[in-house]
Amino acid sequence: MDASINQPLGGSSNQPLGSRQLFVRNLRTFFTHPKSRAVGLIFASYSIQFGGWATHIPYVKDKMGLNEAELGLTLFALPAGLVSMNPLTSLIINRFSAPKVTVFCVLAYCLCILIPISAPNLPTLIAGLFLTGMCGALLNVAMNTCATDIERTEGISIMSSCHAMWSVGGLAGAGISSLLMGFGVTPLAHMLTVALAIFVFNLIIQRPIILSIPFIRPENPGALFTWPNKALTGMIIIGLAIGMGEGVVLDWSAVYLRDYLHTSAGIAALGFAGFSLMMTTGRFTGDTLVPRFGENRLLTITSLMAAMGLAVAILIPYPIMAILGFTLVGAGCSLGAPILYAASSRVPGLAPGAGLATFATFSFIGFLAGPPLIGMVAESVGLPFGLAIVGFMLLIGAYISPRVKL
Repeated sequence: MDASINQPLGGSSNQPLGSRQLFVRNLRTFFTHPKSRAVGLIFASYSIQFGGWATHIPYVKDKMGLNEAELGLTLFALPAGLVSMNPLTSLIINRFSAPKVTVFCVLAYCLCILIPISAPNLPTLIAGLFLTGMCGALLNVAMNTCATDIERTEGISIMSSCHAMWSVGGLAGAGISSLLMGFGVTPLAHMLTVALAIFVFNLIIQRPIILSIPFIRPENPGALFTWPNKALTGMIIIGLAIGMGEGVVLDWSAVYLRDYLHTSAGIAALGFAGFSLMMTTGRFTGDTLVPRFGENRLLTITSLMAAMGLAVAILIPYPIMAILGFTLVGAGCSLGAPILYAASSRVPGLAPGAGLATFATFSFIGFLAGPPLIGMVAESVGLPFGLAIVGFMLLIGAYISPRVKL
């Protein structure tokens, strides 16, 4: 492990800093470091649209006349697109470079995400979700590779802060959606406006900065995707559980609050908003907490916290408690991705980049494929039982976390 990568943003200091001082310094340096900030804004650009889409899933469900099982099968098109693309991501990135692929994909995603929300029929909806999954898979690996390359070339740690920006985007997307729904703005008008703004911003302002990020080409590009070894397998199991926790709140929290607890659409969006708020807070503190408490211990504690949040939402079926439960899930899932993405990039015995690409493939399946599977379970035995399955998976992740070498 490269010790410099675990240094807080801004480098080392001869005088030790308190946790609060270190946290403030990390944030200040992240937002004043142009390349780090630019990559963080890519994470946010991706998730603000994804978060907006998530709050409109009940609208699409009603528009297409789908039940829970049919919605679950339809949403499966998104991870299907991801799985079809992810084995090729590292080869594409090695051919064109992570910065170029990041710029292309963040622009293409603005177009892809408009297809599902505007789909006039089910086949178009499925095709749109499939294309969105493909584009999102390539963008996910490319932007994480950019973050990793900045860490290596600059000797700083930014992964947790970048993933915090993903949560900022999700929070903004859900909050804007909730506000606009209250004013009667249509989902298509909302998503079109957001996509256009993000497209222009990344094309004009972000593009020159992102393309200036150095790309570290791997020495063995032929082995950029591989089946996981023992160390990576443990990370993937934990990543699947945490990914399912994130995904189930993203796709089903609004449906659970609206259809099971009988709230309005605006109130239903608050479940994901609370989740995103805690994801943001947790991840911005990650670059301070991880060096102090250790990756394994934090993964154990946070996985238990996420499982507890789902238990609260299920066992105390009142809107305010469900919103609090989903908020707790956000706190519990916050550090999983940044810890595991960083750890997978340094797995010994694998070609450079192979660990990150392989982990991204399998763990993101949990994020995207888990919720559709929960939908099929919900149709048979109810959504609360489906949420309980995810809680059990998180308990398994908590059990495995101390035993995985990170």
